Amino acid sequence: MKKFLIPTIFWALAGVFLVTVSEFFIPAFRELLKGSLLFLLAPIIFFLLGIILVFLTIKGEMKRIFKGFLILTGSSAAGFFISILLHNLFYGLATVTNHISILNYLMKIFHIAFFFIAIFVCPLSFLVGVVGSIVLFIKNKNRF
Repeated sequence: MKKFLIPTIFWALAGVFLVTVSEFFIPAFRELLKGSLLFLLAPIIFFLLGIILVFLTIKGEMKRIFKGFLILTGSSAAGFFISILLHNLFYGLATVTNHISILNYLMKIFHIAFFFIAIFVCPLSFLVGVVGSIVLFIKNKNRF
């Protein structure tokens, strides 16, 4: 059963990624969700599917490179949501520790670092993992 669950979760994760990107870049889609909490649904599902994909990949038996691409895909999906939360947490802490200069600078460094991880590192690593996994899905179609 796990053998067929991994590709299903992988393709669902890719689809939810497209919905999440659409929320950011397509104005009509953004206006549709404006004023409701439905815009949070796609990132939360993206996070949960990423964790499930990593868990099932670690437990599953497959080739090492294929396992690496699937873990990269799932961990970057989960890391995106975690990085956003940590960015906001450290931004808030930087605001609170405004009067303690060394702590304020440290919190600013952390919130900028997690911002760059969420905006650049996680989406790029997700795309690398997806492309690598799709290539290996196609190459090993009969063996998976």
